[in-house]
Amino acid sequence: MNRRTAIVGIGATEFSKDSGRSELRLAVEAVRAALDDAGLVPADVDGLVTFTMDTSPEITVAQAAGIGELSFFSRVHYGGGAACATVQQAALAVASGAAEVVVCYRAFNERSGRRFGSGVQHREPSAEGAALGWVLPFGLLTPASWVAMTAQRYLHTYGLTPEEAFGPVAVTARRYAATNPAAYFHGRPLTLADHAASRWIAEPLRLLDCCQETDGGQALVVTSLDRARDLPRPPAVIAAAAQGAGRGQEQMTGFHTGDLTGLPESAVVARQLWRWTGLTPADIDVGILYDHFTPFVLMQLEEYGFCGGGEAAGFVAADELPLNTHGGQLGEAYLHGMNGIAEGVRQIRGTAVNQVPGAGRALVTAGTGVPTSGLILTADG
Repeated sequence: MNRRTAIVGIGATEFSKDSGRSELRLAVEAVRAALDDAGLVPADVDGLVTFTMDTSPEITVAQAAGIGELSFFSRVHYGGGAACATVQQAALAVASGAAEVVVCYRAFNERSGRRFGSGVQHREPSAEGAALGWVLPFGLLTPASWVAMTAQRYLHTYGLTPEEAFGPVAVTARRYAATNPAAYFHGRPLTLADHAASRWIAEPLRLLDCCQETDGGQALVVTSLDRARDLPRPPAVIAAAAQGAGRGQEQMTGFHTGDLTGLPESAVVARQLWRWTGLTPADIDVGILYDHFTPFVLMQLEEYGFCGGGEAAGFVAADELPLNTHGGQLGEAYLHGMNGIAEGVRQIRGTAVNQVPGAGRALVTAGTGVPTSGLILTADG
């Protein structure tokens, strides 16, 4: 699969807090925009991939978008951890010959409809629901409360405060969002003082440590590298794609793994990406790291080997690596990480609003604290 496929099209709706239309319509708008960007038409598509949490089935999206027969369709579980894995599924399908053109999509009304941040409302008896029995009785009902436990341990272990550890991540994201017209926080940077003054959500997480809630859709088109070279846009080559779950993995975040200061699932993905590409952190030009919560950006930097344990806050504050140049989910939009993959493609194409000069290698990650995934995208040649 590696270096045999590429992302050739990206398309999105506007990012809003009230889209005023169905999730299916958002999905179709994003898919059509991605195909237009790729110079392809719906009839070219024979594969679709999305998230298990998406409400728009592949066959329904195919019908509504004017796509014909499908030879491949797939869904990936674990919320935001699925983002890069949708591209992996598409690349595997293309490389194996199961499909020729595969579109990955994600669309939801996460602000005006179901709000993930509201946490667990009701669970039918199941193995997955039973796992939550370890945390729900103790009042840990929301993603922020689950992450807060791990974040508190991280601060304690490394002798850090929330302001000095998490503030630089929030400020960096909003700095880039402020210059990105597509971002919800366009024109609205923030300071460390702003971050420190924001209200508590689940200590040590403040409001500005938590990603947005967004309505919108994002789609990506994957095909073979040979075919990509005949299309209008420079291809973003999929140099490697990987999934990872840690030993004894739980969702979202297990508290029984021994060391709560890291993200073992990210380490599983990192080992594969570095091994398959022969690259190291020093070779990466831009990092698009899943930022649902600021502390997990720090832990990802450490798991991927950009810096040592407890050093990531200083790494971010010093701008050692261009990070989430679209503004991330903290600043641009929360699209379960799919908008981050699109930013990785723009950086490789050289068309990003906050373009990193000469960017030829981008690391893109998916949601953490859950089974996760990652990509390395490179320029062709």
